Amino acid sequence: MIHYILQGHELQNDVQTMIQVFYPNLHYIRTEEVASSGLSVISCMENGIASAMLYRDGEKVNQWSIAYGKDTSEKEEKRLVKLSIYELLKEETGLRPQWGLLTGVRPAKIISGLLAEGKNEEFALEYLTKDYLVMEHKARLALTVAKAEQKLLEKNKPNHISLYIGIPFCPTRCLYCSFTAYPLAQYKDRVDEYLDAMFRELEFLAEYAKDFELKNIYIGGGTPTSLSELQLERLLRKVAELFHTDDMEYTVEAGRPDTITKEKLRLMKEYGVNRISINPQTMNEETLKRIGRKHSVEDIRHVFQEARELGHENINMDLILGLPGEEPRDVEQTMKEILALAPDNITVHTLAVKRASRLKEEFDQHTLSTAESLERMLAIAAEYAEKMGMEPYYMYRQKNMVGNFENVGYCHPGKEGVYNVQIMEEKQTVLAAGAGASTKTVDPNTDKIERVFNVKSVEDYIARIDEMIARKEQGLPKGGWK
Repeated sequence: MIHYILQGHELQNDVQTMIQVFYPNLHYIRTEEVASSGLSVISCMENGIASAMLYRDGEKVNQWSIAYGKDTSEKEEKRLVKLSIYELLKEETGLRPQWGLLTGVRPAKIISGLLAEGKNEEFALEYLTKDYLVMEHKARLALTVAKAEQKLLEKNKPNHISLYIGIPFCPTRCLYCSFTAYPLAQYKDRVDEYLDAMFRELEFLAEYAKDFELKNIYIGGGTPTSLSELQLERLLRKVAELFHTDDMEYTVEAGRPDTITKEKLRLMKEYGVNRISINPQTMNEETLKRIGRKHSVEDIRHVFQEARELGHENINMDLILGLPGEEPRDVEQTMKEILALAPDNITVHTLAVKRASRLKEEFDQHTLSTAESLERMLAIAAEYAEKMGMEPYYMYRQKNMVGNFENVGYCHPGKEGVYNVQIMEEKQTVLAAGAGASTKTVDPNTDKIERVFNVKSVEDYIARIDEMIARKEQGLPKGGWK
């Protein structure tokens, strides 16, 4: 447990997220007084001085401070608050976080903004490394990703939109998962009822989308392929009836190999799905068992080859580095297996300990990777991506990531997951259907973002589908963007 106190400012989120970088996966409590036991951090901005003080068991053990001027902007105040905590805790812990002061989820978006202002690449790199203490190799990764994203985003037009369809069912819940996902065994008798309700929402969205040009469809979850073959065909047929799926990226998160059959792969191909994701997370048998997966490495190989034989030409594979019990040699084994399969793109995630996951509940029962070990794992993944002829094209970060690292998408040229970039950079409206789905509208003229949320519970979603549609009727802008 970490206690923290604010003096002379109310930048609570900046203080807490910076502390979390050095002390992840603890409880963080704002108080008015230094705690008599454990660690307390005071963040202060008074009389032209930004300072951070560390107390252990009620006794002050260290302090770091820096002066600032009268006309300091709010953005600079935030930076100075984070800088003072960073320097204080770096000395205390001996850690040097590779992303420096950056705690947000989209490092590439910062560079994109600077380039859009007319700044050059050297300025953008120096901004990250000097002002925000990002290590140079991470700053260069952000620059590479930003440039790749811009090539995709510059094709956007004001009336372009995307569609997300959520299938919140899974055969089992993985150790690390915090998504809206419900065990299929418990909900199998309600799946068709859920689809009926969601089809009503899709019908409304299809009518609304006539004022726009739909560029991406993404069916995610949960695990969409946990649907039966008949249910999956119902869904794909409904999408085909409501939307023109030609000349767009159409993705189905096939996800777990134990939910994929040859017939499901054939149906996806028949209905125009042109990108699928087969997600092993690891190619090590013991780890698969440890995280709650009910398939083998051989199952992954078999499903992947079937997908190729049926003509799927754009296959993504998701991997997670830092899974409990894994070391760099395990990641190397995984990457050798992935190299042999030769997917078209891979997404390399760093394990994040999410509040709603079983891993968080069982945290003391698992051994997680050190930051040094994860750094080596990320380097191995990047090395193998390069061997496969892939380049990084999108990136994001999350709270409570082990080692405070990043997730990176790699792909062969022309095989980018465009929907992923649209989600990360928030430059395009994304309509969303299903339990827990969040519609996000982006005004291309002002970049103003509005959200329309659906309820998370499957039962509530089915019972309140009229309300979900009414929320969109009220919250969605009319007539498209000009």
